Amino acid sequence: MTWNICVLGGGKIGQMIATLLKQSRNYSVTVADHDLSALAAFKTMGVPTRQIDATDETGLKAALEGFDAIISAAPFFLTPAIAAAAKAVGAHYFDLTEDVAATATVRALADGSKSAFMPQCGLAPGFVGIAGAALAAEFDQIDSLHMRVGALPMFPTNALKYNLTWSTDGLINEYCNPCDAIVNGERVKTAPLEDYERIGHDGVEYECFNTSGGLGTLPETLEGKARAVSYRSIRYPGHCDILKLLLHDLGLAQRRDLLKGIFETALPRTDQDVVLVYCTAKGKIDGTLREKSLINKSFARDIHGQTWSAIQITTAAGVLGAVDLMRTGKLPQNGFVRQEQVRLDDFLNTEFGQLYRAGAVTEQNKAA
Repeated sequence: MTWNICVLGGGKIGQMIATLLKQSRNYSVTVADHDLSALAAFKTMGVPTRQIDATDETGLKAALEGFDAIISAAPFFLTPAIAAAAKAVGAHYFDLTEDVAATATVRALADGSKSAFMPQCGLAPGFVGIAGAALAAEFDQIDSLHMRVGALPMFPTNALKYNLTWSTDGLINEYCNPCDAIVNGERVKTAPLEDYERIGHDGVEYECFNTSGGLGTLPETLEGKARAVSYRSIRYPGHCDILKLLLHDLGLAQRRDLLKGIFETALPRTDQDVVLVYCTAKGKIDGTLREKSLINKSFARDIHGQTWSAIQITTAAGVLGAVDLMRTGKLPQNGFVRQEQVRLDDFLNTEFGQLYRAGAVTEQNKAA
């Protein structure tokens, strides 16, 4: 069955989503945005477009009529309006947001809905939740699950050792908002930029620290089952100290608008990036304490004759893998759907999830 999809948001991720959908025989795609200049690129791709204003409730509903599914690649603050319009027209709803409050609104809208609502479908939250849940399920008794994700420049040059690869608003949210976790068996809020650690992979050293939103609903699902569950962002060493200077010492946590301006003025964007997913779980299997890790490392690459960044590929593949499983009836068709309801093997076998296979999903396990 062919699905007709509307992608709201004509930015970098929206472009990747539309490209992948256009190449699939299972989908037709339309891209909607308020910005005509953003839509111009899609016209050259042969993708239909619509100019809409997401703050116009009546106009938004009218624009979304007739679509099987809505994918929001718009800023997180537009999530409630877009999700409400999707419910009104009876379309399945997917988004990429890491914003906890926006997701709570989507969850409330899903109650009693005849269509499915599946927020947080990108990379983190998104694929990392699918991978983490699959790793935890391999244990008879899970003790701890720690998930770490980084979208990093291949060739860092500035003091932050960082380039912009995705939404600046989303990045700042991660650095400033409280973080969900399980600590000593209880669901809690932890402070961003804390629980610092160092890890190494492929001869490269990284630092990790708490950031908001990456866990999705996993703490709720694993409460009462695991002693510790956490999500941390991966950066090159030195990044965290500079963030603490900016956010705490200079008070920019209270001036997010100013911080956004600084980041977008001083940090160039790059398509030469790497996305590292590094999940580790510990628990008992057949009575023996064991540890397992799942690692995925994705790079920028050419797809359909164009070079796409690793963050574009992994984020778009995350949401489209979920869409494909919904289309083929492998996920619930109504109400709120969690990432951990997706089987990792099912995801990786979709036409879009296969893009993660290029990142060589690997598992390592050892007796702890």
